[in-house]
Amino acid sequence: MRTGQRGVAVVLAMGVVALASITATAIITSQGIWSRQSQLAQDYVQAQAMVKAGVDWVRAVLSDDSRMGSVDHLGEPWALQMPAMPVENGELTGHIHDQQGLFNLNNLAPDGKISAAQLAHFKRLLALLDLPDVLADALADWIDVDSEPHPQHGAEDEYYGMLNPSYLTANRPLTDVAELARIRGFNRDIRARLRPFVTALPGFTTVNVNTAPPEVLAAIVEGLGIGNARILTLQRARVHFRDHADFLNRLPQGVAVEESDIGTSSNYFLATLRVAIGEAQAGGVVLLNREEGGWPAIVWRKYS
Repeated sequence: MRTGQRGVAVVLAMGVVALASITATAIITSQGIWSRQSQLAQDYVQAQAMVKAGVDWVRAVLSDDSRMGSVDHLGEPWALQMPAMPVENGELTGHIHDQQGLFNLNNLAPDGKISAAQLAHFKRLLALLDLPDVLADALADWIDVDSEPHPQHGAEDEYYGMLNPSYLTANRPLTDVAELARIRGFNRDIRARLRPFVTALPGFTTVNVNTAPPEVLAAIVEGLGIGNARILTLQRARVHFRDHADFLNRLPQGVAVEESDIGTSSNYFLATLRVAIGEAQAGGVVLLNREEGGWPAIVWRKYS
């Protein structure tokens, strides 16, 4: 009996040791996970702070640029691809895009009423991108103040009220290009095709001919065509347009543009920033306006 009891005691002791080992391992693992999560959270907070600091750096760059001259072009420091900048335990990357080089969708109805000239510009852009021009009518109905749909392919409350879930037409300017997802016909593929050429800025804005892609130039200058627009962009890469007169002088004969539609300077810029610290990442997209001079104002911001 004593031998049997000793055997049982040994087995019990081994069980206790194994259980203690498992418990210790679980505690150590749990502490390791907690420590890693704590470090990741700390790194993320630091990364977020660096993104916000990066936004202030961009604002300083744009503020300095405005003091250097009134013409904005792609050869200026703000337009150059920003190399990865080392920060504590990580790096900051980002870029600045001139938003007035793009077609401002809110130009379609600057005072709440559709501008026939701007609608024609947008339809030319759609044609250049091989997209249906009926999209212009749907967008015009979305941002104009009335509730009367365009005769062809327009969409007001009656159309959106039949969707599931239903909603109403905005009848106001777009805040962000992302809102196109709510408008009739603007599916994912069409939005992706449009995105490099359009923006949504407060009020009416001119197109900066020094930064606009050929498609936007061809859209706002009737009769220019994509071929001539590409020639102009090659010319400005060597010597940017100094002013309205310089741009007009370089246009082909027989081509005209409303001077109120174009400019050689910009006020609106989009800054995109990303910070990686350890395994944590944080990002930010900020629309800036330096119209009032001095320190650029934040129109809207999105942090992630």
